[in-house]
Formats: sequence, C-alpha cells, structure tokens
Amino acid sequence: MSVHIVDHPLVHDALVELRDKRTLPEHFRRAATRISVLLAAEAMRELPSAAVSVDTPLGPAPGRRIGSDVVVVPVLRAGLGMLDAVLELVPGARVGHIGLQRDEMTAAASQYYSKLPAGLERSFVLMIDPMLATGGSAVAALDLLRRAGATRIRMTCIVAAPEGVALVERHHPEVDIYTPAIDRGLNEHKYIVPGLGDFGDRLYGTL
Repeated sequence: MSVHIVDHPLVHDALVELRDKRTLPEHFRRAATRISVLLAAEAMRELPSAAVSVDTPLGPAPGRRIGSDVVVVPVLRAGLGMLDAVLELVPGARVGHIGLQRDEMTAAASQYYSKLPAGLERSFVLMIDPMLATGGSAVAALDLLRRAGATRIRMTCIVAAPEGVALVERHHPEVDIYTPAIDRGLNEHKYIVPGLGDFGDRLYGTL
C-alpha cells in the first residue's frame, strides 16, 4: 500500500477550519466540500483517459476525456459529506453506498447496508470516508468492494490515525490512501487525536 500525503496549501487551509471546534455546521460543510474536491482530484490523478477531438467555434482541438467507468462509494453516514464534491468533478460517476455501524464499546464495525453498482471489475473505484481511525470500518468496506469484484480501488480520508493506516495496509496492501494528515493516534474511546471530533455529528449538527 502507498499512503499519499496531500500537501496542497488549500487542502490544509480547509483542514484547519474543519479541526477548529468553533466552526459552525454550515462552515464545516463548506470546508468539507473544498477539501474533498482537492483530495479526489489527487486520488484520480492516474485515472485512465482517451484522446479525443472536439470542434471549437474556431476549429478542431485535441483533448482527453476520462476513459474509465468511475464508481464513488461513500461509507455512511459521514462519507456522504464528501460525495457531492466528488460528483462535481466526475458528474458521470456511478455511486454505491456502504453502511457500517461502529460499536461504541468495541469499535468493531458491523454492516447494515450495501448497494453497489454492477461491473466493478471494470471500474475505477474511489472509496470516501473522512476518518480513518481504527481501520475496522475501512477494512470491512474494502472487503465488500473486493467481494463485489473491484480491483482498482483508491481511498480518500480527511484525517487518518497510524493504527488505521496499519490495519488497511495489513489487509489491503494494494489500496492507495490519499490524506492530508496522519495524526498522533487514538484515545481510549478510539477517536483520532487531535483529529476533528465526530465528523458526521459536526457535519449534520447532531452534537
């Protein structure tokens, strides 16, 4: 596995706003969109493309179009906060959903929903989940994608913990992770420190 640290200054400007406990939900959503666009663009840097020619008002011009089916898979519910941003970049992408519930006592992930498009073996799959903490949810979601036939998978997260990165590396070494930050680690409640708190709660104002 390769972990790609996205060091763009605009990414880190948005990350600071997301980390700040004073950021209100409406501003949190806006920062989540900004950072998600930039992370997705970086994760899809190697997206296959094909040469084309189009007619401008002044004549033909060469160019390139996306040459691969793209499937975006948010891990519910927090991953939905990144989805619209990715679809702005790839409007023609298909969307799958994976619902995982984390047990607050054990931090183990259990599946409650999965709806994935057909033909994943031919697709470029981008899995989006803002927080890579213990890695349990990420591994469970990647297991589902693999069983469904996905072979080319990238993952984007806004903040990661070393424990989560290590677990994904152990179970899915072929999956590349794109993130701007790997924080110190997890606390006794399995939250990333310093992290940014509960992404879903802050996104939807359910604190």
